[in-house]
Amino acid sequence: MQIYILRHGEAKPFAATDEERPLTEHGRVQTAMIAEWLQGQLTQPLDTVIVSPYVRAQQTWDVMGEYISPASNVVTDEGITPYGDGEDVADYLRAKISVERPESILLVSHLPLVGYLTSELVLGIQPPVFSTSAVACVEYDPDTERGRLLWLQSPNRLPTAN
Repeated sequence: MQIYILRHGEAKPFAATDEERPLTEHGRVQTAMIAEWLQGQLTQPLDTVIVSPYVRAQQTWDVMGEYISPASNVVTDEGITPYGDGEDVADYLRAKISVERPESILLVSHLPLVGYLTSELVLGIQPPVFSTSAVACVEYDPDTERGRLLWLQSPNRLPTAN
């Protein structure tokens, strides 16, 4: 199965609270670029999308949804904010996978969680650095509970990036 881990797009630096920071126009463009690229990588629609409740993550998913096939299950989860614990989120995903047996999950979250989560799923690696709108693909075996990082792509590394 595939687990896609996406960092939200570029957000405005200030708002009344961190939770309310919206995407910038550049963040929307970055997200659209990575969404279009990701759609080309998917062999089937996503089974589950899990999104942080923060405005910038919700907006990132809204943009993504314009480019990728609809997921059968989209949920907002309070545990995947910037302050989420990588080990706890990995345990949550493992439990969800063991029960639901999805073929693919997309998680839309924040630094530092996206890096820590990736290193929890792929044992033996340092947490990778995610630029805004970067997405990683982890091939995950539910039977062994081990993952392998297949790729980490960012909008500025796409062939169409300016």
